[in-house]
Amino acid sequence: MWPNEWPAIPRAIAMATYSAEAAARAGSADQFGTAIAELSAIPFEQVAAVQFRVIRELMETLHPDGLEGDDVSEVLGRCARAAAPWWQGLDIQFLAVVITGALGVAEVEETPRGRDNRVVIESAVLVIADLAGAAKVATKDYIARAVSDIARAETIEMP
Repeated sequence: MWPNEWPAIPRAIAMATYSAEAAARAGSADQFGTAIAELSAIPFEQVAAVQFRVIRELMETLHPDGLEGDDVSEVLGRCARAAAPWWQGLDIQFLAVVITGALGVAEVEETPRGRDNRVVIESAVLVIADLAGAAKVATKDYIARAVSDIARAETIEMP
């Protein structure tokens, strides 16, 4: 499913993010927890970079004419309502941190209770699942583009 030429870490991020998102959309706490554990074993900055790019692109897909405060509130509420019945680890404050972090409005380090990487990863996947569901799109291409964009940016030398 993922390009063979990708190194192990980007491949693992893509596979686990895709699995976690599918589990979130299905409301499967066990599968979600397993995929989140896999993501938590990977360097946080790399996971967050991919997931935040996916969130930004999904937001652009849903709001091609620009994003307003009400749009962010809608995503936050919809995501919380969808995840609350099946995911006991839901932290609404971290959903907001992920959304604002992905949009470049706030730094992830500015979390309400300090930096908790696992909760940030969980929240990012929940937001991805919500946005993909609202846009009625599969996330495979979004994840692939995020990984490819990051790889391309890392190979460009600065003057």
